[in-house]
Amino acid sequence: MGFIDLESLPELQPKTGWHGRFFHSEHMTFAYYLIDEGATLPAHAHANEEVWHVIEGSIDLTLDDQTRTVLAGNAVVVPPNTLHVAKARERCRAIVVDHPVRREVAGLQI
Repeated sequence: MGFIDLESLPELQPKTGWHGRFFHSEHMTFAYYLIDEGATLPAHAHANEEVWHVIEGSIDLTLDDQTRTVLAGNAVVVPPNTLHVAKARERCRAIVVDHPVRREVAGLQI
């Protein structure tokens, strides 16, 4: 696969307010999100381990029953099969990496 030009990837919107560009390596899926203020992901879980790296803005993430505001420059590891929720406190950019490869997000093939 080699070099990735993110701007050449189509922008998909798996949920209202979630604008993402996606690509896969052999073992992982990478999502580069621009998230609108107030956009949410309802409670869900999946078999993939997921790592969130917030690079701009802030987002509230809930893992099981613990909620924290995640600021730019911080990361969160969501273990497999862990119930989690997200709500952008402000416009936010985040890189979300799933392992193993994840071919579907919110019913959308990626």
